[in-house]
Amino acid sequence: MTDFFAGIPQIRYEGEGSSNEFAFRHYNPDEVILGKRMEEHLRFAVAWWHSFAWPGGDPFGGQTFDRPWFGDTLDLAKLKADVAFEMFDILGAPFFCFHDADIRPEGATFAESKRNLEEIVDHIGTNMEGSKTKLLWGTANLFSHRRFMSGAATNPDPDVFAWSAATVKGCMDATMKLGGANYVLWGGREGYETLLNTDLTREAENAGRFLQMVVDYKHKIGFQGTILIEPKPQEPSKHQYDYDVATVYGFLKRFGLEKEVKLNIEQGHAILAGHSFEHELALAASLGILGSIDMNRNDYQSGWDTDQFPHNHPEMALAYYEILRAGGFTTGGTNFDAKIRRQSLDPEDLVLAHVGGMDTCARALKAAARLYEDGSLEAARAARYAGWETPEAQAMLASSLEEIEARVLAEGINPEPRSGRQERLENLWNRFV
Repeated sequence: MTDFFAGIPQIRYEGEGSSNEFAFRHYNPDEVILGKRMEEHLRFAVAWWHSFAWPGGDPFGGQTFDRPWFGDTLDLAKLKADVAFEMFDILGAPFFCFHDADIRPEGATFAESKRNLEEIVDHIGTNMEGSKTKLLWGTANLFSHRRFMSGAATNPDPDVFAWSAATVKGCMDATMKLGGANYVLWGGREGYETLLNTDLTREAENAGRFLQMVVDYKHKIGFQGTILIEPKPQEPSKHQYDYDVATVYGFLKRFGLEKEVKLNIEQGHAILAGHSFEHELALAASLGILGSIDMNRNDYQSGWDTDQFPHNHPEMALAYYEILRAGGFTTGGTNFDAKIRRQSLDPEDLVLAHVGGMDTCARALKAAARLYEDGSLEAARAARYAGWETPEAQAMLASSLEEIEARVLAEGINPEPRSGRQERLENLWNRFV
């Protein structure tokens, strides 16, 4: 045991009446909702990068955190892992997520970085033997190092493509060894800043081939998890190839991967794309590619991805309603891709941020489940489209423009607008939230 979280008790459910800040008021892992335990609905994960690797910087200032494990040695990386599992146990977190650069020191060569990753993966595996916490997903950091300034799979330099492919292979091996349920690709710099030096066709084709290789390797090694892509617009590249759900789906269709790859959708990224979180989730579900989510929030007055912990349960309820409508998570879950504020220096701040986030999501899930179980919203939706269930409407979809025109003329069809009843449905929603 380390002493970083000394004096912080294990967080337990005490109910809404509790005034204990080191307790859950809404998150009760064993509470059954719609036939499934709350823990199994939400499948919470802690993000290694924000919780243990982030130094507390922002676009205008550097490090504010001084953690005892900060450094570039394997011994410090192992200490970081030990601290991480202590927090997982305090929270009762069922999962964690990582990038390779979060858990191992960078080596002077690729071979050294690979050895470092393999050694720290073994150490994490030992920690997992004494913990309930499992790996939700692993991924590769292909954006922080200066070698990735022009992208990874889309880089004009074939050597960077090769380095990136080899890195992903190692991270997939690590994810499989640790029993990960998914593997994520986030193209943090897969985009361009100016067309003056960009070959769009070549970059897209190389990115498509890269992803095909990833899928091929998944099947070769027998990885049973899901391959996920995480959409993100604008930041850091001006034009990201993975802008939003619709853009990524078009990419997957182009390269024949829509049956092989699903999406990890982040709340903050949806907002940066000019969408709502629930829009992106609903669209992904309708396309059959909803896999997992990164839970956070943005400061709507700032122009970048602030990755704050969620605290607005009515907003999150809209998201969980769409997840329930889609049948819930299978291999995916709720990863807190969220970081405490750079002024929040204490170990207690890190724990309590997760407590608040988990409670917010649990409260949102309960509200969404109540409305979903009530059925009023779905009944109103079905009533709005009921005309399409008639034999005449179904036959029309199988006919031609000429046949439809003939029917309109023969029957004197002259439709009047019908109310969408939006405000009434918003009032219904607020009864449950």
